[in-house]
Amino acid sequence: MRLSYPVIVLGALLMSTISGLGSTSFPSLLDRQLIAAVEQGDIGAIRRTLSEGASIDARDSSQRTALMVAVQNNHVAAARILIEAGADVNAKDEIDDSPYLLAGARGYLEILRLTLAHGADLRSTNRYGGTALIPAAERGHVETVRTLIKAGVDVDHVNKLGWTALLEAIILGDGGPRHAEIVHLLLDAGANANLADRDGVTPLQHARQRGFREIERLLTVAGAH
Repeated sequence: MRLSYPVIVLGALLMSTISGLGSTSFPSLLDRQLIAAVEQGDIGAIRRTLSEGASIDARDSSQRTALMVAVQNNHVAAARILIEAGADVNAKDEIDDSPYLLAGARGYLEILRLTLAHGADLRSTNRYGGTALIPAAERGHVETVRTLIKAGVDVDHVNKLGWTALLEAIILGDGGPRHAEIVHLLLDAGANANLADRDGVTPLQHARQRGFREIERLLTVAGAH
């Protein structure tokens, strides 16, 4: 019996669908066990599941890899095991965070240094179009900012809001010693003291509006106007 063209097409579509389902990267039981072990910080279980064949970059329903879970929980030992086993430090989840970006944003210095030593993409950006340096500056993570500057992150990168790390440190910072030190670090690294926001407001103007006297002084010394 000869099959009609529509039947052949439908059959091909069905086979394609079945094949596609088979290739979809649903996490296996071992992969789920690995992610659960990382969530709990269970080093023994992490080593076991990896030795039994768990995929190092398997993802959960939020597209988080096991390494991303380790970073979110600041499980340094778990992160080290995964990174040394080859986990991708730049693998992004469904909201465009990666282990490297998140470690920088949260100031998780030990994990950040591990990601930098294992291929972190310094040009990668988060959902706001910012590098790891920008949220680190905003949140007052002094040593993280120092580390990222030393690694070579662009100090004048502008995010989707039209802000640099310098602007975020002033606009969203508290004007205290940590943010003043970050402003000092950024300026010393060559950050443009006069790079204004989208409305043409300069870092110095923002500092004056907020009464951040020490930051105003640092900017003035750096030639801001």
